[in-house]
Amino acid sequence: MNRLILYLSALILLFGADSLVARNRPLNIGSYNIRCNNPGDGENAWPNRKERVKALILFHEYDVVGVQEARPEQMEDLQQMPGFASVGVGRDGEAGGEFSAIFYRVDRIQVLDSGTFWLSETPEKVSKGWDAALNRICTWAKMKDRATRRVFYFFNTHFDHIGPVARHKSAELLVARIRETVGEKYPVFCSGDFNSGAGSDPVEVMLSAFSDAEAVSQTPPYTPGWSYTDFGVKVPERLMKKGKIDFLFVNDRVTVLKFGILTDSDGRNHPSDHFPVFVEALLK
Repeated sequence: MNRLILYLSALILLFGADSLVARNRPLNIGSYNIRCNNPGDGENAWPNRKERVKALILFHEYDVVGVQEARPEQMEDLQQMPGFASVGVGRDGEAGGEFSAIFYRVDRIQVLDSGTFWLSETPEKVSKGWDAALNRICTWAKMKDRATRRVFYFFNTHFDHIGPVARHKSAELLVARIRETVGEKYPVFCSGDFNSGAGSDPVEVMLSAFSDAEAVSQTPPYTPGWSYTDFGVKVPERLMKKGKIDFLFVNDRVTVLKFGILTDSDGRNHPSDHFPVFVEALLK
């Protein structure tokens, strides 16, 4: 009888410990502007760097990563990453133009719902907003972490590079849509190339509702201080002064353990003209 009690107690401790580990298993989250497929980029054109982009995502073991500037042929290449799937449409509402897609590991993440809206006065239909040069979109997904069984939301976007009004209004729209979609119940990640630096109006609008993951990291951030590189290993001072324009925002239901802007290169150039953002986080 005593042996049976000891055996059952050991099982309870074992599975209880496994459950505790699962509940506290971090997620690796990211944002990555992969630079559109432009033959004019010469040696930095997509065919010459696509394998390095994929290798970077796989090596750093991202569970979820929002990408920007992905054209249809780039989506096809990224969808070849083993163990990954994606959600998102092109900015034409189908398969044309830029995707602001969300890639996720299928063994870790289950997608419960997803959608796309346009950064414009008419977000439910294909449209260009305010003074923007291009149609701009936000892709979102309601996700379940298979390890912890917790549900969270992920939003991924790319603000316009020309229109200051569009960037401001896009930030206001994004905050409103996240509040409308999520409420206060779930953890939220919002990734993107915001084409705006720290202290800018669009970033301040985002900070009125969310936190910059870098600012709330529990460990010192690993970052050069900027995120746009124009591919080069020797980054011009003018780009350094721009600071970070690629952000990952979180709400108060996310604990950020680590934050990094990854500067991987092959010694000659970088896999993209932007550095990827990396966050290790726990869901509350």
